[in-house]
Amino acid sequence: MRRLAVALALALAPGLPAGADEGLATLRVSARPVAQAVPVEAAIEAVRQATLGVQVAGRIVDLPVKAGDAVRAGQVLARVDARAADAAVAASRSQLAEAEANYANAKRAHDRNRALFAQKFVSEAAVDQSATTLKAAAAQVDAVRANMSSADAARDWTTVVAPYAGVVGETHAERGDMALPGKPIVTVFDPGEMRAVATVPQALVAKARLAESRVELPALDRSVVPLRATVVPLADAKSHTTRVRFDLPRLDGLAPGQYARVRLAVGEATLVAVPAAALVRRGEVTAVYVIDAEGAPRLRQVRAGERVGDGEVEILAGLRDGETIAANAVAAGMRTVAR
Repeated sequence: MRRLAVALALALAPGLPAGADEGLATLRVSARPVAQAVPVEAAIEAVRQATLGVQVAGRIVDLPVKAGDAVRAGQVLARVDARAADAAVAASRSQLAEAEANYANAKRAHDRNRALFAQKFVSEAAVDQSATTLKAAAAQVDAVRANMSSADAARDWTTVVAPYAGVVGETHAERGDMALPGKPIVTVFDPGEMRAVATVPQALVAKARLAESRVELPALDRSVVPLRATVVPLADAKSHTTRVRFDLPRLDGLAPGQYARVRLAVGEATLVAVPAAALVRRGEVTAVYVIDAEGAPRLRQVRAGERVGDGEVEILAGLRDGETIAANAVAAGMRTVAR
């Protein structure tokens, strides 16, 4: 927790000291509560992201996409050599034709034996034997059909297609490489659904007001209010932390793996806070222009803390309650030079 301090009210001063420049906007120091937030590091990830590969071994013969390409659902992303799979399908079809022919012969033989048995020309044992042969032929047909379905599926596995519309994040292989089951070839993600994932201490999760948090995106130089926050119901027993997911609105330029910072709202405190425009930064020195008794802006060094609220910076030391400062340091500096 930060120390409690005096806050600056962001309202125009009701009056200026004698001799002051009437066109210079000022702010009067007064005490007020400021929302307090604790920053935690996070990373951007896609809600829907898939790393795709093949389920059969083969050489990659076609890889028509590259990182950054937009793809539609069902679009072909990669193909491996399907000659072995095609040969397996052809062999299965031949085996099926043979099994069906054997079944047809067994059925005719059984039907003939039944007719002869009715006329007392063959024994009942002959009929039983032909019935057994017929059942075996039927089972063989079913087995070959199953093998053919498996061969057809294996041939389909030689083609990698996009499971949904998205963007190719990375290709893990090149044309001509050997593809193996379990070896990744292409990663695809949906840029329309992104989230920031932060690892938060368990004690902080309990008191944080997640719905009031903000997500800072340095890559886009902006911060946003997340659509929702979800606490993953699984804690790390070693680090005593919990993952919290913050769903983000659709933003162009976001990509998985980018750095983000989440400011968790943890309540309010009385803090010194001034607009960032009121600060002067010269090397390691931070200062503000304080309006003196004669109405002139005087540069005074202050000690600044972290950003709080919208566009404000915490002041830890250097200002007193009731003082007036210039709202715009650039304008105050120009007036000082003009004097």
